[in-house]
Parts: sequence; C-alpha cells; structure tokens
Amino acid sequence: MENQTPLLEIKGLKTYFFLDEGIVKAVEGADITVPRKSTVGIVGESGCGKTVTAYSILQLIERPGRIESGQILWRRAPENGPEEVIDLATLKPNSRAMRQIRGGEIAMIFQEPLTSLSPVHTVGDQITEAIRLHRPVSAAEAREQAIQMLHRVGIPKPEQRIDTYPFQLSGGMRQRAMIALSLSCHPKLLIADEPTTALDVTTQAQILELMLELQNDFDMSILLITHNLGVVAETCDRVAVMYLGEVVEQADTASLFNEPKHPYTQALMRSIPILGQRNRGRLDPIKGMVPDPYNRPKGCAFHPRCTQRIAGLCDQKSPLLQTLPGSDRAVRCWLYGE
Repeated sequence: MENQTPLLEIKGLKTYFFLDEGIVKAVEGADITVPRKSTVGIVGESGCGKTVTAYSILQLIERPGRIESGQILWRRAPENGPEEVIDLATLKPNSRAMRQIRGGEIAMIFQEPLTSLSPVHTVGDQITEAIRLHRPVSAAEAREQAIQMLHRVGIPKPEQRIDTYPFQLSGGMRQRAMIALSLSCHPKLLIADEPTTALDVTTQAQILELMLELQNDFDMSILLITHNLGVVAETCDRVAVMYLGEVVEQADTASLFNEPKHPYTQALMRSIPILGQRNRGRLDPIKGMVPDPYNRPKGCAFHPRCTQRIAGLCDQKSPLLQTLPGSDRAVRCWLYGE
C-alpha cells in the first residue's frame, strides 16, 4: 500500500530579517503541504515570501535573517529501517545532517542559473562535486554519471559540454545544466524557483516538459514557485496562494481555478488575459500594492486592497487558515469564518 503521509509539511513557519530599520516579517505563519510524487505550486505577487519560504526549507537564510518559529517536517525513508520525520527548522544550516539533506534529498533550481552556478568552474566540475559529496563513487564514475545526466536533460554532445563554463552556454542550456546539477543525486523533492522566467516561450515549454518527465522517472515531488498562472494550471496538482508572508488559500488546481474562494485569489484570476476575448478592454489589475513588510497592516493583511472587506472585523482581527467543510481546501478569510 502506498504511503499516504505527505512528504513535506510546513506548519506556522515564521522567517524574519532583523535590520536596523526594523523587523521584516518575510514569512508570517506559512502552512504548506507537499504530497508524495506531486507538483505543488506557490503563487503570489513579488514580495509575498515565496522564495524566502523555499530558502527556509533548505536553511539558506543568511544573516540578519533567521527562522523564528514553526516546523518544516521532512519525511525521509532510509534504505534500511523505518521512516524518519525530521524538523528541518531545528537543524543548523552548516550541520552534517542538513548538508546531507540539502542537495541529496532536497534539491533546488534557482531563479537565475548564471548567478547561481560558479563562473570559474566548469559545469562538469560542479555536477561531479555534488555527486561525490552525496554518493560513494570515484571521480571517473562521477564524471560518467554527470555526462549521463547532461544527456538526460537534453544537452547535445554532453561529452564536450561537460567541460564548458556556464557563461559559454545559452540561457536554455544553462537552465538544463542547472536541472542536471539539481537532479544528479536523484532527490525526492525538487524546489524550482521560477525556473522559466528568463526564457522564451518555446524554451519554457521544453523545460517544464523536461521537469515533469524527470519527475516520473525519479518518483519525486516538485515545489514550483512562479508568477505564471498558466504554468500552474498546466503542471501543478495543488496550489498555495501567498500574500505578505501568509498562505491565504490552498487547494487542488482545478478547484482553485474554477472556484477561487479568497478575494486575493479571485483578483489574481480576474487579472489573467483571456485568449479570444471579444471585449478588448483593459485588464482588471489588483488596486494598490503589497504593503511595506516593515509596517504590516492590522487585521487581515489583504484588507486595504480588498473589495469585500468587513468593516470592524477585517481591519481589526487576523483570520486563521481553516479547512472548508467537506473539502481538502483551506482559506484564510473572515468571509468563511465563524
């Protein structure tokens, strides 16, 4: 019988940055669940805490930032022995346990591969280093595995390209090299932080198709961070909508697109251009801007921009993320509260 417990559970995660100007509450009580062998999308405007959440999972938050509270429960299945549940939030960033998980069990595709890959090391050196760090293989065996991985992600003539530097590759080839590096140790969770933002539409489609193909081959889950709701509709099984560091809605993709519940999700859906629409008027943007993280509004974080706010309630008390009756979707909004 297949294990039904989620692979990753984020509960009440709070990640703050302590600056001279004040405390930036980048992630304020996020709750996200990633089932096994599934694709979960995280969407929201810039500055809503999507990337900081991903960095928190891998303990990549640099000073003056730190995880203040919450749990990041990672379920690992060793080759010999029962399943282990590890709270990644309690591990030190440079501890042996965290280094073993980071890159080996959980890998990440960063937003811009040109700045994420080392410019002074060849693509092959970087992939073989990752393989030898997590697997007991020789240098020759690691190089052969790296060539096979480059071939697997669609890079032509991998025997030659393995000795090239990142700046010698095109944008699409760099992204494929980054995917090869991330998947070289066959992780169980791949975090993809806007992996197609800087690519043309044709290359975007190829990269997304490649990721889903490799997901089936390696039986892994994907946590996809993106602004593109079209990509979410095409690739994700579930979606978490974030706003100002909080998850305001989480549901399966079909339910979210067909019947969005939270006013912020509804506003995001209205801002999507519809192909073939006869009325070629202006798009319906969300009025206002994401509030300054130094000065979060009292009550619901979205209430200053919400057209459905309840006076005396939404501007005074912050709602909790609650599961709707008879469903597996959750919403953080007073419209569905008691």
